[in-house]
Amino acid sequence: MSTSKAEATTPVNGSLTRQRRTYSIGELARMFEVTPRTIRFYEQEGLLAPERRGQTRIYHEKDRVRLKLTLRGKRLGFSLAEIREVIEMYDAMPDGNARQLKRLLEILADKRNNMERQLEDIRLMQRELDDVEMRAREVLERLGQD
Repeated sequence: MSTSKAEATTPVNGSLTRQRRTYSIGELARMFEVTPRTIRFYEQEGLLAPERRGQTRIYHEKDRVRLKLTLRGKRLGFSLAEIREVIEMYDAMPDGNARQLKRLLEILADKRNNMERQLEDIRLMQRELDDVEMRAREVLERLGQD
């Protein structure tokens, strides 16, 4: 069962109105290659707010964009709290967009700094592994000469 509708104009009381595209949970799951459970989790966390018709969830374009931003944020290592903060700023008007972008830049800078520290930690661990490997090979070589 699909609840999706293409955007179209239809006459209502002699005037034209726009019907917006809607999505079922299954359509969004397939579109973003996630499970419906993942989408319900993000809904439970307040990142998505689909319309309800009985037990059926009806997602609008705003929900699709929020899901896209949420999944992108997760791929970039953002916490759900950081994602929520940026999305809520986007929803707040009139200056939500500028504030959102500034906060996004702050979060990105923090992520970049954390990654640099992690990268340095990895390099240090690699040097330590190289040192232990070299010592182990030297000992093994001496043992083989006895």
